[in-house]
Amino acid sequence: MTEKHEWRKEDKALYLPKNQPELITIPAMKFFMVKGVGDPNTSQTFADHIGLLYSLSYAVRMMPKQGFTPEGYAPYTVYPLEGVWGLVNPELGIADKNNFSYTLMIRQPEFVTDDVISRAKESVRKKNPDARVNEVIFDELEEGLAAQMMHIGPYDDEPASFARLAAFLEENHLERTSFLHREIYISDARKSDPAKQKTVLRWTVRKKEV
Repeated sequence: MTEKHEWRKEDKALYLPKNQPELITIPAMKFFMVKGVGDPNTSQTFADHIGLLYSLSYAVRMMPKQGFTPEGYAPYTVYPLEGVWGLVNPELGIADKNNFSYTLMIRQPEFVTDDVISRAKESVRKKNPDARVNEVIFDELEEGLAAQMMHIGPYDDEPASFARLAAFLEENHLERTSFLHREIYISDARKSDPAKQKTVLRWTVRKKEV
């Protein structure tokens, strides 16, 4: 029997960094992704997007129990939710969370193909005909060189961790390649104490030119 792939064990470097800045090279990975804008605390669309990503991800994982086993399939734990965040209007800043733009995503195993995606979307449609599965795209992303750290605490306290990342970049002669940043949600915000929430914070970076 094939051993179950557990991302917490097999991919610690990607998902369970220490709560201090570090440099890492991120490989190419496949994702279900959906884009949107708005305040994540109040937007129903944001909540719907999360539900949609998880529905598709679990539809893929459960395929063998539904009578279809994709070629190359091996048991695995569904990967955590991730979000790449930006601003609709950079001049307005972060004070108004309705100004946030996002791409939410969940990583998929290497065996996932166009056929597997079609089957997953059809499975979700059968359970929920109103599910907007066509809003979800499937693509491969490669971040490359990045600075990251584990933020422990409420999302609103993230600026303190970003300040530590900024200091790390300065000390190591690095600079950001984008004003976007990635968050990986290790804790379930619906169930965890905000003071103990774990969120990976990541910037893509490059060496400064001398």
